Amino acid sequence: MRRPASIVWFRSDLRLADNPALTAAVKRGGPVLPVFVWSPDEEGDWAPGAASRWWLHHSLVSLSSAIGKLASVLVIRQGDTLGQLRQLARQSGANAVFWNDRYEPRVALRDRHIKESLRGAGFDAQSFGAGLLHEPGTVLNQAGKPYQVFTPFWRACLGVTDPPLPLHAPRRLPPPASWPRTLPLDALALLPAGNWARGLEAAWKPGEAGARANLRRFIRTALAGYADGRNRPGQQGTSRLSPHLHFGEISPRQVWHTLATAAREPPPRRSGKKRQPGRSQGTAVAAWRSSQFMTEIGWREFAHHLLFHFPHTPREPLRPKFRKFPWRFNARLMTAWQRGRTGYPLVDAGMRELWATGWMHNRVRMVAASFLVKDLLIDWRQGAAWFWDTLVDADLANNTLGWQWVAGCGADAAPYYRVFNPVGQGEKFDPDGDYVRRWVPELARLPDNWLHRPFDAPAAALKKAGVVLGRDYPAPVVSHAFARQIALMTYAKLGRD
Repeated sequence: MRRPASIVWFRSDLRLADNPALTAAVKRGGPVLPVFVWSPDEEGDWAPGAASRWWLHHSLVSLSSAIGKLASVLVIRQGDTLGQLRQLARQSGANAVFWNDRYEPRVALRDRHIKESLRGAGFDAQSFGAGLLHEPGTVLNQAGKPYQVFTPFWRACLGVTDPPLPLHAPRRLPPPASWPRTLPLDALALLPAGNWARGLEAAWKPGEAGARANLRRFIRTALAGYADGRNRPGQQGTSRLSPHLHFGEISPRQVWHTLATAAREPPPRRSGKKRQPGRSQGTAVAAWRSSQFMTEIGWREFAHHLLFHFPHTPREPLRPKFRKFPWRFNARLMTAWQRGRTGYPLVDAGMRELWATGWMHNRVRMVAASFLVKDLLIDWRQGAAWFWDTLVDADLANNTLGWQWVAGCGADAAPYYRVFNPVGQGEKFDPDGDYVRRWVPELARLPDNWLHRPFDAPAAALKKAGVVLGRDYPAPVVSHAFARQIALMTYAKLGRD
């Protein structure tokens, strides 16, 4: 007798390899029905933004193609998730639903309700950890409470047994006797109108294959120099894996073990030369575990750890005293920041890169965020909302941690007196001006010593470069030195109250 079908509910796990829910369905035996349900209303304020929807569309194209090569079909539905899953079960004869966990508070609450409802109706409903190295709630301090400082948290993670090896992708997905109705992907209307997405299309290749290619590129060209290169926005010194990880096109477990393998492999020997004695494999792997790149993976783990234990933080500061911080709002200044017209070239370059590509270099993210919350004293939540809509890697945990860190109101936050100087940061990390010249081309002819401070450049230098401040490029919307003093006084007063 043929075993009933199993539904695999895809969400932020848009891959075939190392997919525990998919593996469980295949091992169970019987037909496997891959399903994606578009239900943004169930995510409330944190439904995917415009850039994320663009990525989701193309990632689903990639996943659908990969599933098609396994003699199967990705069934697409829209609307109430529980209702759609029940309807699909009736139409396919399925009596099991498997999925991989998500950790956003509202989604996790919805998922628990779905699991209870399905089990109450007699279904085998199971969910699996697939998006993190360590499930939230499994790494606690000695008092059994959540960590609020990164370093001891990550040290504890590294003290735990290494994650298991990634699961292999299935070679075939047994089809049901008849396929339920599926919507065309275009019916979800995920793509933005107009030509805004052209820059995203030029910059990215969503999907599982694109994720693997990006990881290989990073290992080959940037991993060795990551500690320094990650701070250079004018170079390809970062992994650019964040959107692939967010949409689950690659798992952190895959990244972990791929890099572990790379650490064990000796560098290629030059022709005609004997191999020089080097570090043992054990030493190399130990160095990799404590490397700067793995530390960045650790920050992603920490962000989800915090969101799980402090679910109010997307809307409220972790540190209660910041609830009374006197944020200001100025529509003109907010618009200048969003459009990359603040008069500070590094900030403007970052904001223009964000709009054009759906991504911003992490060093510049910190500088741009600091400028908004400390130079302009605009609420960090306003910045987080803009990033949520424009980033292809918009992730509730990471976005919340990053903005609260810069604002000084979250866990392991930067001290309030740390106010990034956009000029100094530009001169230090973009000394040749490659990044600014790419994204702020109206300043391209300025010499390096004035590129990050055009407002201080002599008239002759501006004229030679063809720049008229206020016409070709804006004058600064605020004086950084003055704004810094106001911010420090405001933060200090909050500490005294």
